[in-house]
Amino acid sequence: MEIGRKLSKISEVQKKLSKRVLERPLRVDDVKSIGAVDVSYRGNLARAAFVLCSYPECRILETNVVEAETGFPYIPTFFFLRETRPILLVLRGRKFDVLLVEGHGKAHPRGYGLASHIGLLLGKPTIGVAKRPLKGVSEELFIKMGKAYVSVGHLIDLESAARIVEALMEGGYPKPLRLADKLSKRGIL
Repeated sequence: MEIGRKLSKISEVQKKLSKRVLERPLRVDDVKSIGAVDVSYRGNLARAAFVLCSYPECRILETNVVEAETGFPYIPTFFFLRETRPILLVLRGRKFDVLLVEGHGKAHPRGYGLASHIGLLLGKPTIGVAKRPLKGVSEELFIKMGKAYVSVGHLIDLESAARIVEALMEGGYPKPLRLADKLSKRGIL
């Protein structure tokens, strides 16, 4: 099947899955740990990094790094196809209350970005955090905070997501994601 038809079918699946994403307030006072995940690439090798921090102090509690072959090329708005496998591998056996995902959630043209996909697969609250908004997405679906665009992933609402991210901001970006980014690229914090 040609790539255009495959992507068209995947687009329809994303639209259907977006209806399963639950947006609801989260009791932020009950949150004790925040996980953050980011993936870097070198050729066909993905290096996924997980950082677990206490909340709201943001003390590092745990880290994990996994390398895996990539199975899908980078295609805008189909990011979840490339990053899901390395993220699930790095998260295997990890516990957290909320997960920050480097990528969009509902602030996606089909309402179903990487953060929503990971949240739906794990059944955990997720927050999408990206460095730029995607074209064609309503500004009601994200909040710009410093250098970050924050959106609902799954099992959280935008207000709760913004409260959590605000408490973690350092230098214009959430500290746990900045640490995961560094770990994925250099392997050191």
